[in-house]
Parts: sequence; structure tokens; C-alpha cells
Amino acid sequence: MNRRLILTFSLALAVLCGAAQQRRVQNKPYIDLRPLHFGISIGLNMQDIELQNVGPQLVEDIGERTVLVDADTWNPGFSVGVLADMRLHQHFALRIAPAMHFGSKHLVFRDLDDLNDGGHPRESTQDMKNTYISVPIDLKISAERFNNYRPYLLAGIDPMINLSGKDQDFLQLKRYDTMAEVGFGCDFYLPFFKLCPELKFCFSLADVLNKKHADELTDVNKRVFTQSTDRAVSKMVVLTFFFE
Repeated sequence: MNRRLILTFSLALAVLCGAAQQRRVQNKPYIDLRPLHFGISIGLNMQDIELQNVGPQLVEDIGERTVLVDADTWNPGFSVGVLADMRLHQHFALRIAPAMHFGSKHLVFRDLDDLNDGGHPRESTQDMKNTYISVPIDLKISAERFNNYRPYLLAGIDPMINLSGKDQDFLQLKRYDTMAEVGFGCDFYLPFFKLCPELKFCFSLADVLNKKHADELTDVNKRVFTQSTDRAVSKMVVLTFFFE
């Protein structure tokens, strides 16, 4: 998700939450007083990964070789889940929102010691498909409700399981990951349900690169690409619409 889309979403929330100037009839006036309520969610995600290159490598029978790897694009993905919201206080709620995130990361490997006819490093690519099961636990901090709008902030931790199986690609991520997440959104109280658009930013708390993957490759020529990085940190931006 590029900066323009994030800025547009943020401005839209601010305009919608601040548009009302006078008190109006409130929809679902008691919905936030329930100690526990549930919902469903759909949304979009953008997955990214930050890689730390190792630089020159000594390769047997070849000598020194340098391969650089980077995630060059953000690919849109799809998210779906459920929600359980527990009221702690007038302005605080504990949320558990299990979800599945379907997406991918596009990686480009540039071999600085193997040039094409134009004198540029030859490139190899990998489309790293990832399907995550996540169980985020967030603290939701809400402002006072005004008419049928109520903005909020949230922060929490998100354990994840990567369902992508073993393969012969250049890089592979670990099965388990834990992300910290922060975000913001706004509750819109409609006549029959509450709609909550939310934008959330997620960051891995640890290295998620599977360093044993090089030994599992049957093609030894791929190992120089696999060993070109020694650390990977996943990132994700999630735009979600909750229906409560």
C-alpha cells in the first residue's frame, strides 16, 4: 500500500468523524455497553519484507561472488476473519480478531558478478507466496462517541503461523512469527450494525528467515542466492472492515 492510499484513508476517516456539527439521533445506542460482542471482517493486506544482505561470499570452485536481494514491489492480498470484543471500560476494550491473510512478496536477486550484454547484473526473481493464520490481541482505545461516529486507536501483539509449505525457492521463512501492531480506525453506527474501517501496521519482532533452507536445496547453484541474506523482518499493512 503506497503512501498516497494511506494518507487518503486517514484523511477520509478524519473528515467523516468530524463532519457532524450537531447532535443527531444515535443508531444502536447501547451496542458498546455489552460486555462481549462478536463480528466478522474482510479486508486487504500489503506484505513486505526487509532483508539484510551479507555482501561478498566465497563459493567453492568459483571464488568470491556477490548477490544482492531486495523486495521490489508490494503485492495486494486478501484477508478474512472473525472478531471478539470484550468491554473493559467506557474507553477501553480487549479485542481478539483471528484472521487469515493471503498474499505474497516479490523478491529480486541481482548477481553483481554475472553481467548481461548491457553490463547490468543478471536478475533472478522469486514470488514468495504466504498464507498466514493470525490471532492478534489488541487493546482498543476509543474516544467519546459523537452522533454515529467514534474514532479509536489500537495496539497489540499478533502471533502468526505461516502455512506455506517447503519448496525449492531461493528463500524460505520460518513457520512461526510474532508481530507488534498499531493502528487506528473509526466506528460508524448504522441502523442495523456497526461498521469499523481500520488501518493497521504490523512489524515482526524477530528474524523470520529459515537459515536451514540452504541445506534442503537439491540444486546447489541456488545456495549462493539463499545465503545472500542472513536476516529477514516481515512487515504488513492491513486495511480491514469489521461488521459488528
